[in-house]
Amino acid sequence: MTRPTSTISTISTIAGSNPAAMYPTSEGFREASTRSDTYRWGQLLIGIVCMAMIANLQYGWTLFVNPIADKHGWSRAAIQVAFTIFVLTETWLVPIEGYLVDRFGPRPVVLVGGVLCGLGWVLNSVASTLPVLYIAAAIGGIGAGAVYGTCVGNALKWFPDRRGLAAGMTAAGFGAGSALTIIPISAMIHSHGYETAFLYFGIGQGLIVFLLAWALTRAPDHAKASNSRNVQQSHRDYAPAEVLRSPVFWVMYAMFVMVAAGGLMATAQLAPIAKDFKIMDVPVNIMGLVLPALTFALAIDRVLNGLTRPFFGWVSDKIGREQTMFIAFALESVGILMLYHYGQNPILFVVLTGIVFFAWGEIYSLFPSTCADTFGSRYAASNAGMLYTAKGTAALLVPLSSVLAAATGSWQAVFIAASAVNAAAALMAWFVLRPMRRKHIAQSQQQS
Repeated sequence: MTRPTSTISTISTIAGSNPAAMYPTSEGFREASTRSDTYRWGQLLIGIVCMAMIANLQYGWTLFVNPIADKHGWSRAAIQVAFTIFVLTETWLVPIEGYLVDRFGPRPVVLVGGVLCGLGWVLNSVASTLPVLYIAAAIGGIGAGAVYGTCVGNALKWFPDRRGLAAGMTAAGFGAGSALTIIPISAMIHSHGYETAFLYFGIGQGLIVFLLAWALTRAPDHAKASNSRNVQQSHRDYAPAEVLRSPVFWVMYAMFVMVAAGGLMATAQLAPIAKDFKIMDVPVNIMGLVLPALTFALAIDRVLNGLTRPFFGWVSDKIGREQTMFIAFALESVGILMLYHYGQNPILFVVLTGIVFFAWGEIYSLFPSTCADTFGSRYAASNAGMLYTAKGTAALLVPLSSVLAAATGSWQAVFIAASAVNAAAALMAWFVLRPMRRKHIAQSQQQS
C-alpha cells in the first residue's frame, strides 16, 4: 500500500521541489552511519549541555523572588505570575518550535532559543515594572521551549535504537542542570545583587547555547531501529495532522496528564505538607549527612529527578515502553500512599519523598520515546512537542490540590487522588496503550 497522499504532500511542502534534499544523500547517509557511534554521541552531549544551560530559567527562579520583592515591594504572588507565564510559553509553544526543527533542522532553532534565553534574563536585570518582568518571562519561556523541544527531538532522531536512554539523558540535563550553578548564583545575588546575577548568568548561559548550536546537525534519515524485540516501532512516519487524528496519541496524552498532575499534586505542596506533618525543620541524619527534613527532601528531589530519566529510559529500551510505564507508575502510586501514611516520621519522609520523585521524573523520557516509536522519526520533534503540552495541562490542574486540601481539612484526599490517578495510568499502560500501539504499528506495516 502506498503512503497516504496527505503525508506525501506534507513532506513535499517541507522539502520543496526536492524532498531528498531535506535529509542527507545516500553518500552522506553512509558517511553519517560510519561516524554514528561517535558523532551522534557528540550530538547528544551538545543537547545535554544546552539543556543544562537553560535549567536555571525554571529551577533557579526561586532564588530571585525574595530579592525582587524586597527591592520593588511587589507581592510574591504578582512576581510568581512571571513564572507562570514562563512555564506556559515554554510548554505550549513547543509544537511550533518542533515543526521548525523538522522543517529547518536543529541549528537555527537553538541559535534563536539561546539568544532569547539570554535576552529574557538581561531584561529581568533591568525590569523596574511588573509588565517588563512578564515580557521577559515570555521571551525566556519561548527560548527555553525552543532549546528543550529541539534537544529532545534531536535525541529521538539520532538514537532510534536507544530512544529511552537518549531522551532520558537529555531530559536529565534540564532536571539536574541547575545543580552546579545554584550556589554561584546565590552567592552573586548576596554579594552583588540579583540584577547582576540575572545579567551575567543570562549572558553566559545564552552565549554557551548560541555557540554550541552551531555544532548541531540534522540526524540522517532511515537510521537503524531498535534491536530489542520488546520495543515496538512504527514502519512509517506520521505527520502531526495524522497524529492528532490518532486515538493512540490521545491515550498517551491523557496518561501524561494523569501522571504529571498526580506527581505534582504530591510534590508541589511538599513544604506545606512537611509543615502540617510538623517535621519541616527536624534534623535528619542519613549516612552522616545531617539536614532539616524538608531541605533533605528537596536535595533528594534534584538528584533523583535527574537520575530517574536516563535510568527508566534505559530500562524501557530493554523491556519495552509499556512494561516500564506500568512499573514506574505503580511505584509512584504506592510511594505517594506510603508518604501519606508514614511521612510523619522525618527519616521516612525523606526516604519516601525520594521514591516519589524517582518514580515521577521518568515521564520526560518515557513519553517522548514512546511517541517517536509510535509515529516515526521524521516528525519526532513536532509530535513529541504536541505531547509535551500535557505538562502545561497538568500544571493547570495542580492548584486543585490546595482547593481539595482546604475543602476537606487535610491532605488525605490529595494523596489518595494522586495515588489513584497513577494507579489508573499504570493499568492503562498495560491494558489500553499496549494493545492499541500493537494494532497501530501493525497497520503502519501494512501501509509502508
